[in-house]
Amino acid sequence: MSHEPLLTSVVGSHAHPGWFVAGIAAAERGEFGPADLAEMLDDAVDLAIRDQESAGIDVVTDGEMRRAGFFTAEFYRHVTGLRALPPERRLGAGAHDALHRFAVDEPIAAPDGLGVVAEYLAARARTRRPLKMTLPGPFTLSGRLVTGPGQVYSSRVAAAEAFVPILGAELRGLRDAGATHIQVDEPSPAIHPDAAADFAVLLNAAIEPVRGDVRLGAHLCFGNFLGRPLAPRSYRPILAAMLRFDVDELVLEFANREMSETDLLREIVDAGRDVAAGVIDVKSSHIETADEVGRRIDAILGTGVPPNRLTLVPDCGFSQTARHLTVPKLHALVDGRDLVAGRGPTSRPAIPEEALPR
Repeated sequence: MSHEPLLTSVVGSHAHPGWFVAGIAAAERGEFGPADLAEMLDDAVDLAIRDQESAGIDVVTDGEMRRAGFFTAEFYRHVTGLRALPPERRLGAGAHDALHRFAVDEPIAAPDGLGVVAEYLAARARTRRPLKMTLPGPFTLSGRLVTGPGQVYSSRVAAAEAFVPILGAELRGLRDAGATHIQVDEPSPAIHPDAAADFAVLLNAAIEPVRGDVRLGAHLCFGNFLGRPLAPRSYRPILAAMLRFDVDELVLEFANREMSETDLLREIVDAGRDVAAGVIDVKSSHIETADEVGRRIDAILGTGVPPNRLTLVPDCGFSQTARHLTVPKLHALVDGRDLVAGRGPTSRPAIPEEALPR
């Protein structure tokens, strides 16, 4: 599973510029026609890819710019059998109880897929670099559905099981369309370690149709809505569960935890998984220097992780981070990697003026 030493990539989402936020709000008010919305989404993906390429990122994403709302919100637009419910809370500081949730009126289905194949095809035409596609895992997707006694799904696990074939079909579609790098975001073992669910069984069943055909990663973070974690931030208690994920790479966060538990990375590599380690803190407004990033990379390499088994990434997606912080953080990621690799300064386009730190 080795690759070019010290690759750089991102976890998935890109920062939303102000015009994009305003445009999505206008579209939701009915002020955009279909062509207007398509043009704006194309422009947003172009910007996300340009920001990554300009920074020198090796494996890019489309920034998840076609997905309105936080994390899983867009996918429910493609699922039948659901009925949107009002949020439980509308006032006060933001938290997960103010996010989308759905009643389940009948067994769920996604007759036209989840939309990720179309995202891939649109993005593939916009970059020549390796392109990673992302989608949530089954337990994560089940979290916004009402389940329990008397409901269509008697438990969250039952709802997660219903998502398994839907995700499997989407993954097959991505493979058949030409996708080579796919990441499943399943932070549930870290966020819900006491849940009565076998996370590995669920995820492995979803990815089984494409196992061995594409490079598969699993992203496990501790939550990032509004830049806030949801759980005690330690991987040690869930290491055994993570290693049961039948993927090529585990994508984990370290920078915002002051690089704690980097010793686990060697254990993960020895167990046959590559690692993508977070060396950029997306939860902090501090913009790292190349030296700071280089020290974080050195800490990882000091554990014995081979450079050709290590990819360097931010801790999580950038959807909760301002663009004027995101862009220089991307540059710092690549500059820090180059410093460690002894490549010297790289000639790259300047940071766009609108993305400079304020």
